[in-house]
Amino acid sequence: RGSVTAGSHQINRKKEILMWVLFAFGSAFFAGITAILAKIGIKKTDSNLATAIRTIVILIFSWFIVFIVGSQNIIYQISGQSLLFLILSGLATGASWLCYFKALQLGNVNKVTPIDKSSTVLTMILAFILLGEKITWIKFIGMCAIGIGTYMMITKKEVKNKEITDGRWLFYAALSAVFASLTSIFGKVGISGVFTYPFGTIIKI
Repeated sequence: RGSVTAGSHQINRKKEILMWVLFAFGSAFFAGITAILAKIGIKKTDSNLATAIRTIVILIFSWFIVFIVGSQNIIYQISGQSLLFLILSGLATGASWLCYFKALQLGNVNKVTPIDKSSTVLTMILAFILLGEKITWIKFIGMCAIGIGTYMMITKKEVKNKEITDGRWLFYAALSAVFASLTSIFGKVGISGVFTYPFGTIIKI
């Protein structure tokens, strides 16, 4: 009986690993599409208005997912701590989106996006400091590679018909990365007390 229990536990563990990997790749895929679509849509639109429109769409979509999975009845079970950190995560998300859209409006998507995604490195550092998550040598090497790759992409020589006309894009892109990192840290703490992920997304929005 003990071996059967251990075996089922290992199977469940493998399923959990597979699920988070699939969701992570899905997040990366849709984030890439988001950057392209946002750059196209924001050319002649105020960046703050674009962020508001995008937020409304995400809110509607998130509530749709909540009702699809049938988790709308557990909203009263969310603890005060989880609610607090999800709200903080939402504020950080809003700030990140505002800065990201402003950076896209001012700069080239091929340079803004790498800086925004460099939040991965900052998130891992903050997770190590605040959440006690370990950084192995492999992770450290990966973080260095991300940093070097980001630097190489944003320092590439401009072509003659360059799109960047305002140097402020770098400032907004860096702020977007910082707030995106805080979003992950606050979200990690907040979502631990929420039974299903759609609610965490809704509260964060």
